[in-house]
Amino acid sequence: MDGTLVAAPPRPLARPAADAPLLATAWRFARRELRAGTRGLRIVIACLALGVAAIAGVGSLASAVLEGMRTDGRRILGGDVEVSVGYRPMSPEARAWIAARGGQVADVVEMRSMLIAEKGARERMLVELKAVGPTWPLYGEARVAGETDVFSALRPRDGLPGLAAEPLVLARLDLRPGDTVRLGEGLFRVVGAVEKEPDRVASPAVLGPRALIALDSLPATGLIQPGSLVRYEYRIRLPEGADPRAFVRDLRAAFPDGGWRIRTYAEAAPGVIRFVEQTALFLTLTGLTALLVGGIGVATGVRTWLEARRRTIATLKCLGAPASVIFATYGLQLGVIAALAIAIGLAVGAAVPAVAAVALADVLPVPPALGFYPVPLALAALFGLVAAATFALWPLARAREVPAVALFRDEVARASARPRWPVLLANVALALALAGLAVAVAQDRRFAAAFCAAAAGTLLLFRLGAWALSALAARAPRHLPPALRLGLANLHRPGNTTALMLVSLGIGLSTLASVAMIQGNIRSQVTESLPERAPAFFFIDIQSGEAERFDRIAASVPGVGAVERVPSLRARIVAVNGVPAEQVRATEDTAWALRGDRGLTYAARPPEGTRIVAGAWWPETYRGEPLVSFDARLAAGWGIGVGDVLTVNVLGRDIDLRIANLRVIDWRSMGLNFTLIASPGLLEAAPHTHIATVHAAPEAEAPLLRAVTDAMPNVSAIRVRDALEAVNGLLGRIGAALSATGSITLLSGALVLAGAVVAGRRRRVRDAVILKTLGATRRQILAAYLVEFGLIGAFAGLLAAGVASAASWAVATFVLRAEWVFLPGTLAATVIACAVLAVVFGWVGTAAALRAKPAPYLRNE
Repeated sequence: MDGTLVAAPPRPLARPAADAPLLATAWRFARRELRAGTRGLRIVIACLALGVAAIAGVGSLASAVLEGMRTDGRRILGGDVEVSVGYRPMSPEARAWIAARGGQVADVVEMRSMLIAEKGARERMLVELKAVGPTWPLYGEARVAGETDVFSALRPRDGLPGLAAEPLVLARLDLRPGDTVRLGEGLFRVVGAVEKEPDRVASPAVLGPRALIALDSLPATGLIQPGSLVRYEYRIRLPEGADPRAFVRDLRAAFPDGGWRIRTYAEAAPGVIRFVEQTALFLTLTGLTALLVGGIGVATGVRTWLEARRRTIATLKCLGAPASVIFATYGLQLGVIAALAIAIGLAVGAAVPAVAAVALADVLPVPPALGFYPVPLALAALFGLVAAATFALWPLARAREVPAVALFRDEVARASARPRWPVLLANVALALALAGLAVAVAQDRRFAAAFCAAAAGTLLLFRLGAWALSALAARAPRHLPPALRLGLANLHRPGNTTALMLVSLGIGLSTLASVAMIQGNIRSQVTESLPERAPAFFFIDIQSGEAERFDRIAASVPGVGAVERVPSLRARIVAVNGVPAEQVRATEDTAWALRGDRGLTYAARPPEGTRIVAGAWWPETYRGEPLVSFDARLAAGWGIGVGDVLTVNVLGRDIDLRIANLRVIDWRSMGLNFTLIASPGLLEAAPHTHIATVHAAPEAEAPLLRAVTDAMPNVSAIRVRDALEAVNGLLGRIGAALSATGSITLLSGALVLAGAVVAGRRRRVRDAVILKTLGATRRQILAAYLVEFGLIGAFAGLLAAGVASAASWAVATFVLRAEWVFLPGTLAATVIACAVLAVVFGWVGTAAALRAKPAPYLRNE
């Protein structure tokens, strides 16, 4: 021994013994670190909670609305069972059959009519007329302002029956209680505004606001004529304990030729249910997009959080801590953080129905049934859990695999180590599980799969765009001003955040821009393309004996152009090749034609512009077997063609029509298009009316309306401009809802962008200190940062504009089947918004770097 002291080698951390399992050790370490709070993971919490809240909120609201419709189905329908039929009332025998089984019937008759104010300029408007019997409503409460009993208010007073109407009618015609109005040939006294109509959802007013009268006042109007577009509805209340489905089955068996449409309270509003489910699907997928964008924030936040603990991890590894303990320690912490974020998101999502019940009371079809809906919350939690695992696994695995020396060296040179193949396969499996979950729970799985594929493609596009931007920056000329050269260098240097910022900023604005482009294309069709070729009016309920008189009246008004008139009947398709309509296997986009009544006409010659794609038109003198010209798109959706037989019910009689030819119908032409055009002969003798379109100059519209409706009170006029304005308003509300949901994606992207700025804060402070030490001014450093963020924003904006254009083109071409319209203003706004957001976030994020003093920083290093 020479007396020299030799340092003993460091003792490695003891590996977990049998009585101290790996997870127990990892949890002890994790619990100690969690005592310091969630600092460094707040972006992770916010991103994950926002995506989960969006999915949970949409699902809970949809479930609450659907539950409200299910539990309140009797009120929505107006009875346990509804029997409806066009043109003719129910027979006395059928009513006696219902009464014999204890059924109470409320009679309702619905049709359209012109309501004329009998004062001043005698203004008029189209209303959806509803005549109700004394037992209406069987369920729920109807209310008219200032009246305690609705039916009593509608009874005659001072020689005039009562009429109640929606506030819109009273405002537009400047009517007040006590004023006199005309419906057809009858005079009525205004009693007040309709405040509550319990069965409105099941029988909505489509082309005009509602007007309400007593059923026994209807004959005085003279509106019901042979062939008039009138619908008789019978709401039936069954005895307590009666089975509505058994009642319907027995009713159909007793009256097989009734030609009725029968539905129970469980089927009160299938169209509304489909709309709610489809809207919920789209909004859920939009929420999933927000969660995916937030997942990028999760990955960034986890990476930044682990980098802040780089020295701790390196020290533990140097002391012999197994990689599995490192992985488990930080994995458990992230599990706790993810659980906290998911819980916050679920709490917000669960509260959405209660908030929507107040904020969206005028928009929702029925009040949501407030309650706890575990299924959508569980799905949202599962989405959040899988997303968190998908995006957190890679940075966790990298920290596990990278050697301790490399972790120390990461400050100046990023290590190139990659997780092992099992981790990579697990990451891919988690990503596929996330997409599979989205498809599995969707009502329309094909649409959901296409959406997921498009989302993945868009993410890949922005990632490739970031690579291209970095590559272009690396190849920029060297002889540039210092600020520009430094800004370009920041785009491709090691550890740059170009890809992260480009993806997070671009995805959110791509969603909003796509919604804006689709909405703009629809608005263009409604407000520009359609009005250019649309007629001024559709006139309905023109009696056959008055058809020629109508032509003369319309032609006599100055400024009136083309007048086109055709016979009109209503028919319901009851069978296809002998198969009942409800059993026909139709595609989803064509099944609508098998529900409810369809327009039917007859013609010896094909209408102008007809494009026949199969078969041939019948001769003008044809008088043989009833033939029909049918919509080619519907035929393809039903798997039928020329020679097949459609059975239609017209005025309670079933008629077989053999398909003679198939036509491509352009519904955008706004002409007199019919799904069914029959050969002349059999239908000519049936009671029917005529429908006409009239083109007129704007200044001729009011005189034309007055001339026709004064001379022919039973004729109703549908002003096309009013209909288009109503559609435009509806599109505005839908667009607002979609934009609001899309904004969640943008907000999620903003959080990710903020995380990216925070992630690069230390590096930017160090760079700024070095540059200041070398003589750079704050202005030069700021200019370099503005170049960097401005280029990222502009490039992200260009990519987002391209994505929005492609998405809107696909929707316009394949869904709307309309001509796509280029909207440069929307695209320019997208590019500018991206650039501005990037610069603003960059400015905020680099403020600390610009304020940093070199001396303290250099002393600490």
